[in-house]
Amino acid sequence: MFCRIDELKNKQVVCVKDGCVLGFVSDIEMNTETGALTSIIIFGKMRFFGFFGREDDIVIPWEDIKVIGNETILVNTEPPIILSGKAKKQF
Repeated sequence: MFCRIDELKNKQVVCVKDGCVLGFVSDIEMNTETGALTSIIIFGKMRFFGFFGREDDIVIPWEDIKVIGNETILVNTEPPIILSGKAKKQF
């Protein structure tokens, strides 16, 4: 099955380990020598309307992607740990 890069963008990413919504695909990483997709990237959330930057991006290796559906991508990765309202990743 084939999928265009444009179709991956803005799909919701859900962790199958706990059902946590990690965010939406914002970008991808690709090996320019082989043309293979190596990971998807979810941009970190903006802090205070963007004045204080944003949280760390979440990079999910291609091997952790289990299913790409019409609207959702299921991944088998460690979910972020929520501490005092902020997500801390344990990747």
